[in-house]
Amino acid sequence: MNGKDRVFREAPGKQFEFDETVAAVFDDMLNRSIPYYEEVLALIVRLILSRREERLRVLDLGSSTARLLLELHNAATRPMRLRGVDNSPAMIDRARKKCAAFGAEEIELIEGDILELPIGEEDVVVANYTLQFIRPLERPALVRRIYEGLSQSGEFYFSEKVVFEDRRLDKAMIDIYYEYKRRQGYSDYEIAVKREALENVLIPFTIDENIRLCREAGFSRIDTIFQWANFVTFRARK
Repeated sequence: MNGKDRVFREAPGKQFEFDETVAAVFDDMLNRSIPYYEEVLALIVRLILSRREERLRVLDLGSSTARLLLELHNAATRPMRLRGVDNSPAMIDRARKKCAAFGAEEIELIEGDILELPIGEEDVVVANYTLQFIRPLERPALVRRIYEGLSQSGEFYFSEKVVFEDRRLDKAMIDIYYEYKRRQGYSDYEIAVKREALENVLIPFTIDENIRLCREAGFSRIDTIFQWANFVTFRARK
């Protein structure tokens, strides 16, 4: 249902956006652009399924092609309420087609702005590589709403690309990441074009800034549960 990512073989002439061109190759883009993406997804799924609620309520913010939700649906051994929200019509359309193909029409997919979506009584909220696309000034209010919308022992899982305050370390991590992308078949030109398209669209925080964001929202415990170079997955517990 998804093709090969060749989006940046030519300069797109615009900033990065989650349009039909990107949606059509997004699963391949994730696999080849984000180190250990499948392993991180599997880790989050296992941790969510280890919870004890009889009917888990899970909300995926920036659900794209519903990959996480489908993984949860396929692995679940008890009833779950699975919802995803994305502001890209192309992503939602592709997600609905995937859910239909896998017999998972009960997954609720919402086309909308996560900054405006009501969040309430969720056991788990997930935002994989989503906060980094939210304007920094708007992130504290969103994370606070996530905290307030979680059940008493609720958890917030999120993955982010991060930066490092040590400039030499930061450059070394970026170089290591670009070498990873070359091994995935991306050319130096594709890497450079995508970097330019993402400028001022993807704005990463440091690890400490992400932890502080959660702590100031009210979360009692914030842990990093996975890291490879400048990619980190966090779990924040209410």
